[in-house]
Amino acid sequence: MSNPKELRYSKEHEWLSAAEDGVSTVGITEHAANALGDVVFVQLPEVGDSVSAGETCGELESTKSVSDLYSPVSGEITEVNEDVVNDPALVNSAPFEGGWLFKVRVTDEPGDLLSADEYTAFSAG
Repeated sequence: MSNPKELRYSKEHEWLSAAEDGVSTVGITEHAANALGDVVFVQLPEVGDSVSAGETCGELESTKSVSDLYSPVSGEITEVNEDVVNDPALVNSAPFEGGWLFKVRVTDEPGDLLSADEYTAFSAG
């Protein structure tokens, strides 16, 4: 499993894209998607909601369990991916592409986000 080098990662297994005009995209990693199993339901924050780094902002339900979704940064939700709400399997089939979860206008970014190599080592251990 390879983690895209251009992304940064949280220890809660979310990924974060570089900001474009102050807005970053968030999803869960392939490692997290595989650990969850088949995702059958996605609950995302609403556009306009404020999220805080490290705090829960939604949940993912799989055939195995329900898992909290954490925001890797603080900010305001600008867009949610309705495709994953309508077809939660996208989280498993394309976690880094069509399975993204939400976009956030970043107001604060914690210093503990990991590089792809750091996340690969973290998730292997």
